[in-house]
Amino acid sequence: MSETVLVVDDEERIRSSLKGILSDEGFRVIDTGDAPGALDLIARESPAVVLLDVWMPEIDGIELLRRIKAEQPQVPVIMISGHANIQSAVAATKLGAADFIQKPFSVSGLLASIARALEGDTAAPAATAAAASRANGRSRRASSRIGAIAQRTIGRSIVMGGQGLHTGLKTGVILHSAPSGSGIVFSSLSDETAVPVKLENVTDTGYNTTLASGGRSVRTVEHLLSALHAFGITNLLIKTDDEVPALDGSALEFCKQLSAAGVTDQAATVEPIRIKKKNVIGEEGEGNEFIKAEPADHLVIDYTLDYPAPIGVQHIRFELTSPEAYMREIAPARTFAFVSEFRKLSAMGLGSGGRLDNLILVDEEKVVNTTLRFPDEFARHKVLDLIGDLYLLGRPVAAHITASKTGHSDNLALVKAIAATQAA
Repeated sequence: MSETVLVVDDEERIRSSLKGILSDEGFRVIDTGDAPGALDLIARESPAVVLLDVWMPEIDGIELLRRIKAEQPQVPVIMISGHANIQSAVAATKLGAADFIQKPFSVSGLLASIARALEGDTAAPAATAAAASRANGRSRRASSRIGAIAQRTIGRSIVMGGQGLHTGLKTGVILHSAPSGSGIVFSSLSDETAVPVKLENVTDTGYNTTLASGGRSVRTVEHLLSALHAFGITNLLIKTDDEVPALDGSALEFCKQLSAAGVTDQAATVEPIRIKKKNVIGEEGEGNEFIKAEPADHLVIDYTLDYPAPIGVQHIRFELTSPEAYMREIAPARTFAFVSEFRKLSAMGLGSGGRLDNLILVDEEKVVNTTLRFPDEFARHKVLDLIGDLYLLGRPVAAHITASKTGHSDNLALVKAIAATQAA
């Protein structure tokens, strides 16, 4: 029998539209505008998925979500709304919603959301899971001989809320697993606009890395991309507003959430980016600003930072051999700014979300707002950013990167040079 979808919305027009769309896709659709009676309907009909409007006249959709999860926790609920933002989505997802989509939504976005909810609700039998694991193991062993590695996604959805470092607005991210070959894609709540993580979608590398496509942009993606690079995650759907939350200014919380969710190896493989020949941006030499990439078996970064006092010259060498090494040595390093820089950032419409708890603030004499996590935390954060910017290539990178006095724009120049040699 066809899987049942329950639509709970006070607008008959919306219910009728959804019923038509989903019926055409082979679902059995039941609907109601009676929010208080939805729990009885769920108990009686055992729907595979519930589509629940946030704004209901008799009972708030968020409150109804709480009740559904308390009484029928196994039923996936997708929240729908025409008057919400990423903060509403984060709140609903934390309460147990399988997804959150915004009206007017696209048919493809709606069906993709339902598919994810159904997949998340269906556990493979132990024998089937074991067989899949053995198959993936064979695939990984075979692919390792030719240099390919398993594609990866996350084991379950992740939700995080916070504030944008540059916009100053409340924002958040919802991370969903994605099938092999999907790549990493930023999306709106309605799924109508998607911004794939691709080199050609980079529009700004001044004080952050910004991606744009189809008239939509997403700022400050580098910290999240850095964590994804470290974990080798190649397929992911990221729902967010105009900026990824800064959290504490590092990538540590992203890593903790990825560790808790788990990483799933997929049957398909991907070939890492391997450097064919040395690429240099700038002029090599002590004290010069330059960045270069050379062949290596895995990602190795030698970074030299040179700022006025009180920061001074710092050097770090980091080898990305495991997510654990990244979490221990790089992920905790926070972004930093000089007090004098804030006036310039403000004039540019940036830095509005800079607070005492999400960056390292430095004046002419000292760090003014926190205790450093590492003596060379500034250089380590530059490495964090570089690992994120390298992931604009869409695949894990195996290279020896040497950089001196560089930032996002230099990173992008190197990434473009690497991409050009890969295409040759």
